[in-house]
Amino acid sequence: MMEPAEHMERQEGTSTSREGKYLTFTLNKEEYGIGILKVKEIIGMMPITQVPQTPEYLEGVINLRGKVIPVIDLRVKFGMDRVDYDERACIVVVETEAGSDTALVGIVVDSVSEVLNIRAELIEETPTFSGRLTTGYILGMAKTESSLKILLDIDKVIEAQAILPGMKQ
Repeated sequence: MMEPAEHMERQEGTSTSREGKYLTFTLNKEEYGIGILKVKEIIGMMPITQVPQTPEYLEGVINLRGKVIPVIDLRVKFGMDRVDYDERACIVVVETEAGSDTALVGIVVDSVSEVLNIRAELIEETPTFSGRLTTGYILGMAKTESSLKILLDIDKVIEAQAILPGMKQ
């Protein structure tokens, strides 16, 4: 069994590792953030080619400078209503990891806000919810002057091995 001091050190170490720069964006009027080092580029909406027999949240694929990249709609992945994309919607291309492999995946967001440098003391642990809610994809909750931002572990959100069957786990 873990001693209380060890438990606190482990939590503090976790908070410190979450400190850093985050690209913030909105989905359904809520604000989220992903580590800036995961972001490869932000592009405007472009035609997405649908792929049959894929999960509902997988919008399809795009051809980005000769690379075929899967695109997921985070709204649908998170169980939100699907909406028509407006002029602020964009695709954030992120590099995901599955085991020792990496891949580029696009995520559709309502709008991109800004890059924030979030200090460890501003990041709270993810609240525990009763029931069967899984929150392992949330790194923590960042407190800013005007709001809370949900910090995402984009690798866990995307589950690259589920989207890209050729990737190793």
